[in-house]
Amino acid sequence: MSDTRRRLIASVLLRRTGQGLGVALAVSVLCFLVVRQLPGDAAYRIAAGRYGDDLVNAESAAAVRAELGLDRSAWQQLGDWLLDLVQLDFGRSLVSSRPVLAEVGYYLLGTLQLTAAALGIAIVLGGTIGVVAARRPGGVLDRLTTAWVALVRALPPFLLGLLLILLLSVHFGLLPAVGHGNSSSLVLPALTLAVGISGLIARVTRDTVIDVTNSEQVQFARTKGLGERVVLVRHVLRNTGVVLVPYLGAQAVILIEGVVVVESLFAWQGLGHALVHAVFWRDVPVLQAAALALARLVVAINTVVDFAVLGLDPRPRRKGVLA
Repeated sequence: MSDTRRRLIASVLLRRTGQGLGVALAVSVLCFLVVRQLPGDAAYRIAAGRYGDDLVNAESAAAVRAELGLDRSAWQQLGDWLLDLVQLDFGRSLVSSRPVLAEVGYYLLGTLQLTAAALGIAIVLGGTIGVVAARRPGGVLDRLTTAWVALVRALPPFLLGLLLILLLSVHFGLLPAVGHGNSSSLVLPALTLAVGISGLIARVTRDTVIDVTNSEQVQFARTKGLGERVVLVRHVLRNTGVVLVPYLGAQAVILIEGVVVVESLFAWQGLGHALVHAVFWRDVPVLQAAALALARLVVAINTVVDFAVLGLDPRPRRKGVLA
């Protein structure tokens, strides 16, 4: 490995590590402050999550308040949380008393499964349509792609999810409407997320393939007598990837942001599902850890995109800087 490549890798890791630390601090403080501003008695909500709404009274709420130190000042509670965060001690859930890391780790796995499945479906569907549409600009498939983009972008995820439930679950009985733990339960939420971005991936792929195909380097490759398959793989697809990979990274971030609605709709146990319940029950440690995991996941995706672009595009390696 050359010195230039080592410097580039070290630069990416250093920049993204600093970004991750800043995001961790900002998300932790904002989550804490937002929860403090929510209406209602936090001790009462936590007691309701522990014992049930029917068994909660002023005495049980007071016991929870004293046990968790909720009567202390906000700055003392925030200071304790930040100190535990520095020590990588996320504590226990205020409702279930389970270790927060174990609980959030379980939900994180669900979100990763859903995001990976949705992104894979979107790439296969949108990428294939985009490449085929680029072969004949202005053709029938090209016009259908434009219509597809407009249609799927006009449908909110919750509405698209309900339509898929009615069609594939209620009407045809092909897939379960809700659930978690098996591959069939993953299909509907993954489709809901994937369809929404597949049209845009198809359009970006189509435009990029056309631009690369008409570029001077591809035309020169053809004049050298290279076959169409070699030109497509070595020149068109690779240069398309330089543009498409950062865009896919942005779409992966959008998918992560959209899991809150979709996971709640399909009762899929992911970080979005955990966030909704943590807010409802005022489970601050779980809320902060789940939001922190989502934020760090975004930073991790951006880091992967940086390395992927560095591998596909030779220009940063030659110039000694990351574009």
